[in-house]
Formats: sequence, structure tokens, C-alpha cells
Amino acid sequence: MNSEVMFYILAGMILIFSVLTVTSRLILRSAVYLLFVLISTAGIYFMLNYNFLAAVQLTVYAGGIVVLIIFSVLLTSHISERAAMAPFRHAIFAAISVIAGIIVTILALLKFVFIPSAQPALTSDVRTIGTQLINYGNDGYALPFEVISILLLAALIGAIVVAKKEAK
Repeated sequence: MNSEVMFYILAGMILIFSVLTVTSRLILRSAVYLLFVLISTAGIYFMLNYNFLAAVQLTVYAGGIVVLIIFSVLLTSHISERAAMAPFRHAIFAAISVIAGIIVTILALLKFVFIPSAQPALTSDVRTIGTQLINYGNDGYALPFEVISILLLAALIGAIVVAKKEAK
């Protein structure tokens, strides 16, 4: 019962702060709202006993990406600077994209057959995690790890572009 209540609190926080992240016109506030979303996501990982993934979520995303965005905003623009409003046609296109994404996600969830795994649980000691991080095989995470590094690079470039002041 308590874990269900905690899940609904964290899920509600994720939904509320996600909407605030994309609707706030103040860039610094959006970064802080994103920080709350990422911390709430780590809370759900902790509830599922995915402690390593939760720690990665907190250190890489909450500790790295958001701090990078906040520093780039503070170093390149004024705190009270407001983001420009998007034109109406862009808002319509964004709404259509969101609705299409929701439909695709719901259809994928409804068509997927969830079968309980019969394989034994893997151990989660440091040696196993280290081996899986550098392995390209079945239980390896080297390729996703490299994809995440590209995501971090894209986030760095995005933070610079968002924080860059236009020349007057």
C-alpha cells in the first residue's frame, strides 16, 4: 500500500514537472523543473530496486546534464530573460506530434505480450556490472553506453544553443 502511494506521488511529480518544464518561458525555471523530473524518475528506479540505474540517473542526468544547462544559462544570459513564444503553427505541429506519440505508445503497450521471465536473476555485484558495461554480447551494455555518450554530447550542444544570446 505504501509503495503504491509513493509510486503515484512520484508519477504525479513527473507529470506535473514535465509539463512545467516545457511550458515555462523562463529557461532557468525549466532547468530546475527538469531536475525535479529526473530526481523523481530516480525515485521510481529506487522503488524497483534498480539502485545502479537510479545512481546513474542521479549522477549523469540530474548531476551532469541539468547542472550543465544551468551553468550555461547563467554564464551566457540573464536570469530574468524569457524565452520567445513559439508561433501558433509550431504549437499545432507540436500538439499533433505529442498526440501521435501518445497513440503509438499506447498501441505498442497494448500489442506487446508481457511474459514473466523464467531465467534466474543476474547478480548485481561490481564485477558483473563492469563486465556487462564493456561487453557487446547478449547481456552487454557497451553499445547503449556509447549511444548515451552521444546523447550527452547532443545535450551539451543543445544547452549551448539554448543559452546562446542572439547578436543585436
